[in-house]
Amino acid sequence: MSSIGLKIADPYVIAVTSGEPAGIGPEICLALVERNFPAHIVVLGDRELIEARAQQCGRNSAGLDILHIPLAAPSQPGKLDAANAGYVLALLDRALAGCQSGEFAAMVTAPVHKGIINDAGIPFTGHTEYLADKTNTPRVVMMLAGAELRVALATTHLPLKDVSAAITPAELETTLRILHTDLREKFGFANPRILVAGLNPHAGEGGHMGHEEIEVITPVLEKLRAEGMNLIGPLPADTMFTQNVLAGSHAQLAMYHDQGLAVLKYAAFDEGINVTLGLPIIRTSVDHGTALDLAGTGEASPISLFSAVEAAIDMAQRRRSRTA
Repeated sequence: MSSIGLKIADPYVIAVTSGEPAGIGPEICLALVERNFPAHIVVLGDRELIEARAQQCGRNSAGLDILHIPLAAPSQPGKLDAANAGYVLALLDRALAGCQSGEFAAMVTAPVHKGIINDAGIPFTGHTEYLADKTNTPRVVMMLAGAELRVALATTHLPLKDVSAAITPAELETTLRILHTDLREKFGFANPRILVAGLNPHAGEGGHMGHEEIEVITPVLEKLRAEGMNLIGPLPADTMFTQNVLAGSHAQLAMYHDQGLAVLKYAAFDEGINVTLGLPIIRTSVDHGTALDLAGTGEASPISLFSAVEAAIDMAQRRRSRTA
């Protein structure tokens, strides 16, 4: 049964959206009962779907608190159906509403399938952008964390040909301010040391391989350093993630998606998580996709989901102690 409302006295209530019903989201959510989290976990999803997936995967749904949100159409593992696109977004909307009202201390998201949502005629580029729009947040920052890396992105889901034009002084400055603020408030680093990558090979080679470092990145870093921010760069991206350079840093800012996330996913694919910075709520997520080929097999690893829940709880505790 869903005990939401009855459990509200627990220190923290964390909402976990079960994501794309044809993917691995429902079954990795079942694994949450295997961990003793210092919070009450509520999984948002269709109860019959989750219980059916438990039987298919040899797992037990007993003890899992499910806040029932019904599917629009029956769902089978591995078989996408655009009819359920609205259901997937309804999970996000319910979790967000609970975070905004104080019912939930944070939301954690299992993976969704962007393509099938767009196939349903709903423009959707990702959780990050969707939640920013729903909260009227003009700018958010996507950050993935794992293996002691915290990789934030200056640009997210853009074609490579559009990246340079998107890195303007104003956008880069805003990104760094959000990153700096949330490293302090959500992660507890009093004076965060941030490594900043260049855009071009060898960070532009003094202008011989591009001028973005000279004309955009360096002036922004100098301005923010004058305010007291601890910023290192622009650094060549091919050496920024070496151990000697990383030593002592708290986060790394990449200029585009694959520049930073290829490294992060190599280092921490199983336990990596996604954190949306700049939102008025706490949101973390798994760092993997729907894995349709694994859905229903019981073989999908829940480690990234565990890490995302643990990070959400940690941020919720820090927020409460800061506002107490």
